[in-house]
Amino acid sequence: MSSDEVEHEVSMLAPGGLIEITGGEPMLQERELVPLMQRLLERGYTLLLETSGERPLERVPPEVHKIVDVKCPGSGEVGSFRESNLSVLTPRDEAKFVIADRTDYEFARDFTRQHGLEGKVGGVIFSPAFFKDPSPARDSSNCQLDPRLLAEWILADKLNVRLGLQMHKFIWKPAAKGV
Repeated sequence: MSSDEVEHEVSMLAPGGLIEITGGEPMLQERELVPLMQRLLERGYTLLLETSGERPLERVPPEVHKIVDVKCPGSGEVGSFRESNLSVLTPRDEAKFVIADRTDYEFARDFTRQHGLEGKVGGVIFSPAFFKDPSPARDSSNCQLDPRLLAEWILADKLNVRLGLQMHKFIWKPAAKGV
């Protein structure tokens, strides 16, 4: 779809509302996406951008609420986060870590502390990873890390972070797309 076609679809689905741009990695289409975000902001939309932070975020309009997923070791993509993006994050933005095990937790805890994320962004989210091929059960058995254990670690370390559960995976079948 062209940018104009996307903008038209958006106006039909969410006139003047809230839009979350996600992917894959939406910033792979930066050349088209940044002007589209600017036009949508000018039309009064509230925009959220969910990104891995592997691509530069300097050109993203500051009014866009950025949710940046810092990859932990268990993802196989550790080191893909572009640390220069930390300079464009504001109190309106969030940093998210998807955590599969204790190693991931310690990485997320240490990264959060090392970069002062608790005082820099509006929220830091620690979320348990889900298995790639979940069962149809809509419960925490599909989490690679028990959410209660993750909560206990957060409390023990006195972190000012949120435990984020992907609620759609508890409401609908965990493998469901587009919900």
